[in-house]
Parts: sequence; structure tokens; C-alpha cells
Amino acid sequence: MKMEISIDAVTVEIIHNALGSVVDESFLALMKSAFSQNIKERRDHSTALADTKGRLVVQAKDSLPIHLGSMMGLMDVLLKRVPLEEMREGDLFVANDPFEAGGTHLPDLNVAMPVFEKGRVVGFVCNIAHHADFGGMTPGSMGGGMTEIYQEGLRVPLVKLYSAGELNRDIYDLILLNTRVPEERRGDINAQIAAARLGARRFAEVIGRYGSGTLTAAFDEIIRRTEIRMRHAISQLPDGTYHFRDVMDDDGCGNRALPIEVKVTIAGDRLHVDFTGTAPQTAGNINCTPSATLSAISYTMKALLDPEVANNQGVLDVCEWSAPAGSLLNATFPASVANRAHTCQRIIDALIGALAPALPDKAVGAGNGSNTTAVFTGIDPATGQRYIYFETLGGGFGGRSTHDGKDGVQVHITNTSNLPVEAIEMDYPLRVVEYGLVQDSGGAGTFRGGLALRRVLSPIGHKCTFSGSGERFSSRPWGIFGGHDGRSGRFLRIDLDGSETELPSKPAGVDFGPGQAVAIETAGAGGYGEPAGRDAALLERDRTSGKFSNAFIARHYS
Repeated sequence: MKMEISIDAVTVEIIHNALGSVVDESFLALMKSAFSQNIKERRDHSTALADTKGRLVVQAKDSLPIHLGSMMGLMDVLLKRVPLEEMREGDLFVANDPFEAGGTHLPDLNVAMPVFEKGRVVGFVCNIAHHADFGGMTPGSMGGGMTEIYQEGLRVPLVKLYSAGELNRDIYDLILLNTRVPEERRGDINAQIAAARLGARRFAEVIGRYGSGTLTAAFDEIIRRTEIRMRHAISQLPDGTYHFRDVMDDDGCGNRALPIEVKVTIAGDRLHVDFTGTAPQTAGNINCTPSATLSAISYTMKALLDPEVANNQGVLDVCEWSAPAGSLLNATFPASVANRAHTCQRIIDALIGALAPALPDKAVGAGNGSNTTAVFTGIDPATGQRYIYFETLGGGFGGRSTHDGKDGVQVHITNTSNLPVEAIEMDYPLRVVEYGLVQDSGGAGTFRGGLALRRVLSPIGHKCTFSGSGERFSSRPWGIFGGHDGRSGRFLRIDLDGSETELPSKPAGVDFGPGQAVAIETAGAGGYGEPAGRDAALLERDRTSGKFSNAFIARHYS
């Protein structure tokens, strides 16, 4: 009979902080060890700890919300397929597949490593990193026009990369063989392995100090506390049903204005999100698997209801939801899902729109609603080697009840950085011709929306190919409570004579050479409140900063 261990609040807090330091150190180790700019500069990676039930216990503070569902999806598959008693010290599991291994898209490689006490598994260290290319029909594995998962890259089911500390070389070589820049992939995968091993050592130190029994009791209490706080926050909302409708611009395969229907039902301390009426899964790669959709819901509820609560299984457990199988938000095999982040951003906008009447002080105008993706590839004339420059660019954040929206930032579920000019020009044969904010792109309001970004890039001494994926390029980020819409985004090709040609929102394989350029303009964000309520001092700051023109101010605030 298992003996229950009681644990006091002070010990729980100390253990919680100790575990937080484990995942934070692991996060930094992965970032500092990685080869690609996408990880070492943009920080497109996450780390976490899970218990032997597969529950998320703690996540690094700088982790990406969109990675949450993937890591827990892997744990669910792992525990169903591999009994704890069959695991050995030094085992390291990897996977990326959205349909077979709980992932959300193929560039995100998941790692899970069991940690032991006296031969028994106590928990798992997990990490995930977005790889700038993972094979498939388009460099970067993210371009528009892909219509099934087979086209998107190498599918990795749950496999052991290390067995009892020994590398399974065949699996390692198979992965590298299917990527376009294998040395960069080798460096990033090795960084994930190193981060997992470091996390396992630090986790083992915590186990050694407190013992597995005390730690297991702490896991339960950490998760229970979060669920109690979340349910309390839900209970403060007026009971009822809240609706909202938004649309995806297109799927890159000719299907446009795809609706996302949201119905949120509040009853006491329970919340249910229903996506009935949302578009069926579509040909293009904007579909979401359940792991991705759950990540978007849990992020939104935490942000709206209790932003300071610890991010763990307790948040996931209160997010009850449903979507028809085979729909855009509950896609079934072999749906294309590479650009699921666009759709996750729209889920968040729709949920905020639905709950705005119940939470007017917490709701915000629609953000740039995108994860604007840019991939440049070619042969570096200095080395003769292929390069792939991958980036997702931020844009405007929506106006808030007490502050303007932030300019040129990643919003909501994608917590990455914009790549510095110096990092691009040091590592790639590309020149950043222009990088700045887009004037007049934030929606007017009592508190205005944030501004979009514009980045213009040109190849140096060679021809290269551009592929991209944008959203809010035809629909505009909406304002709230009388706030005006923000400006939509666009891709432009700039020719030698300076003429500009607008590209589709999800272009694939656009060739251009020296003297030509591609301009990426992301979307702005919606404002909050009627423009007539804007403070005169804020208007003057808008004018003198150059962020808004005199004509814009006269048109919207007169």
C-alpha cells in the first residue's frame, strides 16, 4: 500500500522554484549551444518537466505557449507505448509527427528523457526546438502550396535516439540525410540532446535532495494550486454563452475566407469552448491538430483569467473544448499543418473577441494575427554551400484598456524574437536594405493598436529563392469597443527599376537576384475604445514620433 506524503506550503514553493531553475537553465543551454539563428537568436524552443503520468509540472519562463501542446502530446504517446519499467537510464526519445506522436508540425522536434531514482522513473525532462529545415518539398518546410503531411518534411514517430546512453546511429543519420542543411541540423539536435542531459542532471540533484515521494507530492500540489486558481477565475465570470466569428485569409491553395466559429459557455467554475461551424480542414497547410488547438486555448485562458498563475497541467485541465473531427481545428490525417501557428493566432483572437463583453478590462484589439514566415534559400557564393534563412516576423499588438498596443512584436502564442540585422548579415549572403515600423499601421482608438514591421532583403552576389506565409493580409486586425482596424500585411517583390509587385499571401519559390529585393510587411493591430477618447498628449506623441502621419491623425481623430 502506497503511503501518502504530506507536504507543507513552504516546501512546495521551494521545490517549485528549484524545478523552475532546472528548466530555465536547460532552456539557456539549448539556446547557447544551438547552431541556427532560429534558436540561438530567435529562441524558437522550449523546455519543461513532466511527471510519470505525463502531466506538465513546470515550463521554462521563456518557453513558447505553442510548444506546450506538442510536449504534452509526446508524453501522452510515450507513456501509452513504452511502460515505465522498460525505460533505462540514458534513454532519450524523439518525435515530431502531428498524427503519430502528438506534435503540431514537422519542424518542431520533441525530446523526452526519463530521470530515475534507484532504478525507478520519477519524471521526464522535455524540450522542443523549431528546426529551420526538416526536409519536404519546400526549403524551410513551411512554404505555401503543400497539401498533405507527406510533402512537409521527414515524419519522425516516437523513437529512441539513445538507448541506455548509446546513440542509435541509424536513426540519427536518417534524420540528417533528409534535411537540406545537415550540419546545422546536427548542431541543433546535439544542442537539444545536451540540454536534455543537463536538465536530467539538475533534476536528479533535486530528487537526491528531497526524494521521489516528496517530489511526487509536490507535483500534485503544484498542479492542484494552478487548477484551483483557474477555476476561481472562471467562477468570477458571468454565466452564459459568448460567441464570436473570425476568418482565415486563405490556405495558399485557393480557398479563402475560412471561418472560425467560437462559442464559449461559462457555468460556475467550468468553461467549455465549442468550435462547431468552423471550416472543414482545408487543402493548404493551415490546419491544426488537437495539440495545437489546445495550446491556443490554454494560452488565451491563462492570459485573460490569471496571467501570473504557474503554467502547468492545471491550466490544460480546465480547458474543455470540442471541434468536429476533420475540421480546421481538429484536422485528421493526412492534413497539411506546417503553418498551424497562423490558425492558432486566429483562435486566440476569436476567443478574446468572444469573452470581451465579460472581460472588458482584459480584452485587447486583434493583434497582427499571424506568424509571418519568410524563408530565403540559395548557394552562398563565399562558401559554395547551401543556406536557409528562416524567420517569423512580429507585428502589432492590440490596443489595451489602459495602454497602447506594442509595436513590432511577436504576439500571443509565439514568444520569439525578431532576428537582428547583424545576425542576418553575418550568417547569410543577404543584405537588409530596410528594417523598421510601418507608419499608420496601428488602428486608431482611445488606445491605439501597435505598428507593423517592414523588412526588405536583397541577395548579395547570387540568385536566391523566397517562400513565405502570411495572414491578416486580406482581413484586417479588428478594433474593439469602438477602436478601428489595423492595417493588413503584404509581401512585395522589388525589381531593379524600383517597381513593386505584390505577391500572394503564401508564395512559394519566388526567384530573385542581386539588385532585386523582397519586402515583408506584417500586419498592424486593432485599437481599443473610440478614437475620440484619446488623450491629446498621446496624440501629440503619435505625431512627433513619426509613427502616424498628420493625415492619419486628421482622418481618424478629428
